[in-house]
Amino acid sequence: MPNARLKLLIAASGTGGHLFPAIALADKLQEYEIEWLGVPNRLETQLVPSQYPLHTIAVEGFQQGLSLASVGILFKLIGGILQVRRILKQGNFHGLFTTGGYIAGPAVIAARSLGLPVVFHESNALPGKVTRFFGPWCSAVAVGFDVAAKYSPGVKTVCVGTPVRSQFLAQEIAESLDLPIPDGAPLIVVFGGSQGAVAVNQLVRQSAPAWFEVGAYIVHLTGDRDPEADSLQHSQYISLPFYDNMAALLRRANLAISRSGAGSLAELAVCGTPAILIPYPFAAENHQSFNAAVFTEVGAALSFQQSELTAEILQKQVLDLLQSPADLTKMGEKAKAIATPDSADKLAALVREMLFNN
Repeated sequence: MPNARLKLLIAASGTGGHLFPAIALADKLQEYEIEWLGVPNRLETQLVPSQYPLHTIAVEGFQQGLSLASVGILFKLIGGILQVRRILKQGNFHGLFTTGGYIAGPAVIAARSLGLPVVFHESNALPGKVTRFFGPWCSAVAVGFDVAAKYSPGVKTVCVGTPVRSQFLAQEIAESLDLPIPDGAPLIVVFGGSQGAVAVNQLVRQSAPAWFEVGAYIVHLTGDRDPEADSLQHSQYISLPFYDNMAALLRRANLAISRSGAGSLAELAVCGTPAILIPYPFAAENHQSFNAAVFTEVGAALSFQQSELTAEILQKQVLDLLQSPADLTKMGEKAKAIATPDSADKLAALVREMLFNN
């Protein structure tokens, strides 16, 4: 067992897809002293400080092409590397864990320049450019999907799944839904990840009247960027920007309509929730379509490209599924079969191995 004084710096920033798996991992590493590396004004500034000391550095992602802006970003990157080196040295850290994104670059470079072990978690089926570039620098790259390993030749990869928040693994919490949904009523849950999805919201509102007619209730998590979030009013429709107890909501749902970010898919799988997936069309390298394919290939979900999806198509697909409960049950079983409920434990074991054996 590692010494209780071993220190780990976690570099995870931006969206729930990067933060929630890292928080789930940290919960499993109680014997380590953990501090956090993030970026100012991102989600981590809300979620992390109450649990772990938070350091922030000012870094940005590179845009396409060379410009004055990209030169400025390069200088920020160099400054970020120096800042992280200082944090790691002054804090006497023993290793780094990161979930990717543009904060990973300076963090990995700084850690490796000091000879520290690095564990990288890549949740997507198609590893991002940062993962593919920095993966060979790392002690190990943990992947959320088996298929990701084939895009990372020459890298030590270990498939551990993607950790979900602890609420998804606590049965008593997962059964505590506090929304006015009648027992037995079909429930459709719509969500677009931690940032919402305005285009999906519009399709759902256009389709909803036909679903109400067959008795379905809709819980629609719109995010906080939809100017028309309150435009639909109905007794069977609950619109919220966010909802904390997603585990209870997805376990109760008969069907989810969702983007296909890796974190959302991990939650759907653990809950055994059948889904219609609409990959975010502007995701880097269209990686959400690769994620969705993992679920459609085993029959756990249907997937539609946003550019080809109309309200009429969505309306009909949902009605067909609601009228085929046996198909929904099979989809839910397929989803649960590819879940990794002990993902956080597997990832924690890998981090311990890499840090303790270094």
